[in-house]
Amino acid sequence: MDKLKAKQAALARRRRRVRGNVTGTAERPRLNVHRTNAHIYAQVIDDRAGKTLVSASSLSPELKSTLKSGANSDAAKAVGEFLGKCAVDAGIVGVVFDRAGRLYHGRVKALADGARSAGLEF
Repeated sequence: MDKLKAKQAALARRRRRVRGNVTGTAERPRLNVHRTNAHIYAQVIDDRAGKTLVSASSLSPELKSTLKSGANSDAAKAVGEFLGKCAVDAGIVGVVFDRAGRLYHGRVKALADGARSAGLEF
């Protein structure tokens, strides 16, 4: 198995393991973070209803014009703040954080800090 396939398989294993323990409900939906090399995406999901309640990304029209790049911690923090503001406006205060198998540092941590500063509790 080459190095890239091994990394992808390890990420998939971690993602499955985390999702086995983290489930979003109507009272505390799941805040899912997806990170690529170029952008960062976040969703607030009610898993029981199977619906996305709020979403934001570095490609959102509200953020894209203000961001220099979608692939840095500043962009991740802006996405987290925007998502947190939209979630609080929708009446969502508490969430469970799903880092999708990624380490809690760098852009994932910046997004979480931005969401917390906007009023989300987790």
